[in-house]
Amino acid sequence: MDKAPIKLVMVVRRDLKVRRGKEISQGGHAGGAWLASLVTQALQPDGTATIQLDPVAAEWLTSSYRKATVHVPDLAALLALHEAALARGLRSHVIRDAGLTEFHDVETITMVAIGPARDEDVDAITGHLPLY
Repeated sequence: MDKAPIKLVMVVRRDLKVRRGKEISQGGHAGGAWLASLVTQALQPDGTATIQLDPVAAEWLTSSYRKATVHVPDLAALLALHEAALARGLRSHVIRDAGLTEFHDVETITMVAIGPARDEDVDAITGHLPLY
């Protein structure tokens, strides 16, 4: 039997009205936030890090590396998805922009990255959202 597909879903706030390049940059952060978090937690003073990947994460990294981008209207909807994902036991990372270019020195939550996880698990949280 084939394994169920795996993906990471990036959820964008549409109320921010930022340049496309800023959204793309934030998507880059979102795509690797979960892995960066693992590495940062394991980082040793000499710059080395050893991390243990669960089977789903390892399969995603070594196979499809699938991503989808959807959108929500505002911060409240974004944070509700983040909480729903965590409650379901999924990886979910809030992406915060430092505010150096678009947001006038105000740290701003721009996206949430959910996964990587099996499609059915991610879709239970994000499946109703429109593609971006």
